[in-house]
Amino acid sequence: MKKILPFTLGLATIAIDQLVKQWALGALGGGERIELLGSVLSLRLVFNSGAAFSLGNSMTWVITAIAVVVSIGLPFLIARSARVPAIILGFVWGGAVGNLLDRLFRAPGFPEGHVVDMIDYNGYFVGNVADIALVAGVAALLFYEFFHAEKEQ
Repeated sequence: MKKILPFTLGLATIAIDQLVKQWALGALGGGERIELLGSVLSLRLVFNSGAAFSLGNSMTWVITAIAVVVSIGLPFLIARSARVPAIILGFVWGGAVGNLLDRLFRAPGFPEGHVVDMIDYNGYFVGNVADIALVAGVAALLFYEFFHAEKEQ
């Protein structure tokens, strides 16, 4: 019962990610670019067949397999984790599942679907809500572990 919050946050992450992706498909589908902070932060639709920074474009099925393992394994890790790491891992799980859903159900088809990305960071890379949850979650977990370990010493 005490692990409901991490899974609730993960499910909320998945829902928000998928809703924003659906919005982007409609609002940005014609190649529009919407500047939010000039060229530093803008919105434009991109379909990513690879992993972060479009690495591994020719290995979509391998990335999908890894995402399946992570998406299935993280709930077990969450169940065994202390409260704060479990909450952080809830966001990581939500991000992993959000992008996995694209790989399983979006074109060009199972299991090589392309992830919908729409947040352009000054042309360096384009990401989505799931990516934000993954990166922020991993960074928060590292931060927590670093400072938590120092307190124990």
